[in-house]
Parts: sequence; C-alpha cells; structure tokens
Amino acid sequence: MVSERATKKQLSVFSVVRPHGLRGYIILEAADRESAEESVFNLPYIKGIIGKTLSYEEIRAMLEPKVEDFRIEVGDIVEMIGQTFKGEKAKVTRVDKTKGEVVVSLLGASVPIPLTIKMDNVKVIRREDKAEESDKKSESSEESSDDLGI
Repeated sequence: MVSERATKKQLSVFSVVRPHGLRGYIILEAADRESAEESVFNLPYIKGIIGKTLSYEEIRAMLEPKVEDFRIEVGDIVEMIGQTFKGEKAKVTRVDKTKGEVVVSLLGASVPIPLTIKMDNVKVIRREDKAEESDKKSESSEESSDDLGI
C-alpha cells in the first residue's frame, strides 16, 4: 500500500523494506521526510511514524542477508535458546536450510513431539558423529589394553 501510494502520487520514495528482526516495522528510503510521511499518512494498519533518520550503517545488519554456514545436522543434540523451551535439550530430526528451520524432538519428553523452530534459536552442544568416534576410540583402547594383557 505504501509503494502504491508513493507511485500514484509521484512521491520521492525509492524503496520500502520490511527488515528481518524488526517485526511490525517498515523502513522507507525517501529523498525527504515529507515524502516519507505523506506516503504512509492515513493508511490502514499504520499505527504511527517514528520520524528518525537512519544511516545505512545503523540498519545494514537488518538489510543484508547473513552468509552463514549452518552446521546443524540430523542427529545433533541441541539446546534451545530463547522462546518457550529455553534450556531444553533436543535431538535434530530434520533440517530445512532454505527456510532456516530445524525439526527437533525433545529429549526430556515422555512422548516425542516434533517441534519446528528457527535455526538461530538452537545451539549445538553435541555432534552425533563425534560421540560415535569417541566411543570407537574408547573401544579400540580397551581392545589394545586386552592384547597387552593389562
């Protein structure tokens, strides 16, 4: 609606952005403050205007996509950070990197219920493959000690 009004009235509004991490807010890029205010004046769902002029450096983190290599894999043990299940441990059952979500099953629950949560709300505390490697190392060290007669 903001974009349509700016185009219709030929206002000098260059872009309208809904940044990641700022729920319920939009950022307008305009030549002047009057154009920005006129483009949103009396539109439905607009509750108010924060008339602060921002530099690009202040909002760069919200606008530029994060280039992260998510290292969460199926079978990892993760701990929830934030939200309702803060501090709970869970096992990853599925990873959707395109949506940035993981499906986990809580370890402490008596009935396994799959939960879909954002990747940035979990942190890996144990890898499945590292646990298997350490088990194999301990088994091989026991076997070698048996061979020596210890």
